[in-house]
Amino acid sequence: MTTQTLPQLERREPLWTRLPVLSHVRNSVGLQRGMLIAGLVLTVVFLLMALLAPFIAPYGFSQISDAKGDFPTQDPPSAQHIWGTTVGGFDVFSRVVWGAQTAVLVIVVAVALSIFAGVALGLASGYIGGWLDRVLVVVADAVYAFPSLLVAIVMSIVISHGQSSLWGGILAAAISITVVFIPQYFRVVRAEAIRLKAEPFVESAKVLGASSWRIMARHIFRNATRSIPLIFTLNASEAILTLAGLGFLGFGIEPTSAAEWGFDLNKAISDVTAGIWWTGVFPGLAIVLTVLGLTLVGESMNDLADSRLRTRGRGRRQRTTTAGTSESGAPQTGAVPGYAASTEASSGQEGGQA
Repeated sequence: MTTQTLPQLERREPLWTRLPVLSHVRNSVGLQRGMLIAGLVLTVVFLLMALLAPFIAPYGFSQISDAKGDFPTQDPPSAQHIWGTTVGGFDVFSRVVWGAQTAVLVIVVAVALSIFAGVALGLASGYIGGWLDRVLVVVADAVYAFPSLLVAIVMSIVISHGQSSLWGGILAAAISITVVFIPQYFRVVRAEAIRLKAEPFVESAKVLGASSWRIMARHIFRNATRSIPLIFTLNASEAILTLAGLGFLGFGIEPTSAAEWGFDLNKAISDVTAGIWWTGVFPGLAIVLTVLGLTLVGESMNDLADSRLRTRGRGRRQRTTTAGTSESGAPQTGAVPGYAASTEASSGQEGGQA
């Protein structure tokens, strides 16, 4: 009597385990996982501080007095002001917390505009090709010649006319970052579009009479934007540095309009010679830790995008699981005669190919 071999069913992982960041955490091992988790912790703290700023900050970003009277200027850290006060009487802790909210606004506006323009131009250039592709590639290469901070200064003057209001400063930084970051998204999406337009499923869509816009929107767009989260995390840290550079050079946001870390560092320069360290240390640490967290996440995701690293980590976990199963000697549940043997044979073939 022969036993029928049942086909091996592939288990589909839950959706939440296939999300960009969570999937990278699962695939990471050793030091790479530690760097990724450290970056995620710093990034989550930064986001929570921005979202919960009204509840965390004891005072407003431009508040210089309360019911007891005016705040003392350049007051060292105390029970009332845990990180001290600035030369203008602002609470340093409150300014740092509210500054996280300003940084998030710049990241969202700048990167959203960059992704929208870069992906649209990349799809059109890669799929349509011809003279449009040649012109866009030349323009994208020329944009790299412009320093981002110089463009940000010019945009700040043009948009805000020397008046550093909240949205004027945010739009100045966001537009300058958008101009610099568009070529990055453009090049990645263009390369994927050129590769995907020769795939069989795109050719089948053409045979069925699908228009070029439908093919780009339904077939190529979905497969050409998988690496966008990697670029987003790397660009977010650069956006914060550009905003801080504008504020430090005096083109940022005034303290009465919004809190901004670079502006606070500018005002703290004169305090250093007088031994007043708290007005510059805490805003500087906020910039360093936020940029470090976003950079660790971006670089770790970029490294794990390499298929060799993913295969190495997955193979190590599979070997550990196989060794534990062989040592315990526990039989597989629901085994069918002949099915276990075929599974072992296929596993042996996969091991030989690897």
